[in-house]
Amino acid sequence: MSVDALAQTGDAESSAGESRALRTDVLIVGAGPVGLFAAFEAGVIGLSCHVVDVLQAVGGQCIELYPEKSIFDIPAIPVCTARELIERLSEQCRPFGFPVHLGQRVSSLTHRDDDKRWTVTTEQGLVFDAAAILLSAGNGAFVPQRLALPEAPALEGRLVHYAVPKLAQFVDTRVIIAGGGDSALDWALALCKIARHVSIVHRRQTFRAAAVTVEQVRRAATDGEIDIVTGTIVALRAPHGALESVDVKQIDGGVTLPADHLIALYGLVADLGPIAEWGLDTRGGRIAVDTSCYETSRAGIFAVGDVATYPNKQKLILSGFHEASLALRKAYAYAFPDQKRVHIHSSYDQKLSARILGDSASSAGVTGDKPVTPRHLE
Repeated sequence: MSVDALAQTGDAESSAGESRALRTDVLIVGAGPVGLFAAFEAGVIGLSCHVVDVLQAVGGQCIELYPEKSIFDIPAIPVCTARELIERLSEQCRPFGFPVHLGQRVSSLTHRDDDKRWTVTTEQGLVFDAAAILLSAGNGAFVPQRLALPEAPALEGRLVHYAVPKLAQFVDTRVIIAGGGDSALDWALALCKIARHVSIVHRRQTFRAAAVTVEQVRRAATDGEIDIVTGTIVALRAPHGALESVDVKQIDGGVTLPADHLIALYGLVADLGPIAEWGLDTRGGRIAVDTSCYETSRAGIFAVGDVATYPNKQKLILSGFHEASLALRKAYAYAFPDQKRVHIHSSYDQKLSARILGDSASSAGVTGDKPVTPRHLE
């Protein structure tokens, strides 16, 4: 199963105006590695959950910032890329069938005194009814770093883009890609096969991308498939509402490049966004927690992973896994206040084994529900 496949499905329920509340034990905000593990751990201990993320694909920073970077400190995995880690975590979540809602940014939060539950609404219109909330938002919601040019806002979404949702719109057009990271170079290589002309504009002669990708781009430039322009975009020319060209400032002057589309891939900016207004104890853009259970200053809301802060905090994926495990066990008390959870080692939990192993477990005489494949992981 590839992360690309996950990214293509999105969330079928993301239409604006959705008012039917989706009831769940835990709402997990953030589908990065810690959020995905939290979803798995919720299933292990018997909690239902929904996962929501502002991005259009699961994986958080691992996919958006460094998908091909090697990771060496995940237990029992000597080395894997960030993309491979997300694929494995997604596969681990698969048996529980928890919905993942992509392209959704949480906004309003209301605590109901009558049943002690939370109502959370996204900017896109989804409404969640949760007993507890687990914030695994990394450095916050990632939003694209936009062009600081006066002409850009009127063209955004039509001719100026910060992502590439559909390749078809770029067929036989002149495309300029601004940026020098993995995303910029990857899209240049993809688009040069279908566009009339592709130019990469980057402020430096060196790129911040995987060596193999840089080599492919430079080879494409030698073959005349891609132009590489060193400089900074300083103006967009769109006299009649249609992009015609882009002005690039260079050390020895400047150049005007003809263009039909501009794709600006300057990276993502972290922003807590509306979560910063939820009345939590925030410190320097992080959320303070009680390290016994990673609960925030508001009972029933937990923070784990990079978004959480406490003395001697280690910003490691491994630490986030530990934090999520403890937080969810406290969250269980909010979902089932009249029940005392009894710990069972996973090796001896027959229902868990049956769900994870599926038919192979059933054929071995283990009883329990068959695994359900979530729509977003099919």
